Amino acid sequence: MSGKPTAASRLTISRITDDHDTNLMGTVHGGVLMKLVDSLAGVVSARHCEGPSVTVAVDEMVFLVPVRVGDVLHLHAQVNWTGNTSMEVGVRVTADRWDRSVPAVHVASAYVVLVAVDHDGRPRPVPPVVPDSAEDRRRRAEAEIRRTHRLARSRAIVASRTVGV
Repeated sequence: MSGKPTAASRLTISRITDDHDTNLMGTVHGGVLMKLVDSLAGVVSARHCEGPSVTVAVDEMVFLVPVRVGDVLHLHAQVNWTGNTSMEVGVRVTADRWDRSVPAVHVASAYVVLVAVDHDGRPRPVPPVVPDSAEDRRRRAEAEIRRTHRLARSRAIVASRTVGV
């Protein structure tokens, strides 16, 4: 299977926040951002693997500063890493404040792991991602570190369940 360049699946979407998005603190609910991140990651992964994929993990979701009603969110996503059937999509969320009082602010970042599936829901192969730049090579290397940690954590948890049983 031939590889695909990072740029082939890179995508940005924008959305204006409103009062329906707020939490009890009066800022945009983290779950609203999470849904947008997951939806965009799904589209980006589907573009890369040319078919459906499902989210299997959110490796990390970091909220840096609150998002306010009226802010314009910009979500930027790309495939950072691919395995045999899985991919990591990185999503960076910035916000333009509605009153333009400050430059765009980095408000959140996430790493979503998805698996390509066939029409029966079984995992299927994905093409390798081919980094376009030094920045993309850095992202791929960091994704490999996250994967190594995710797998090691999973093995350690399974092993701990058999100790002392």
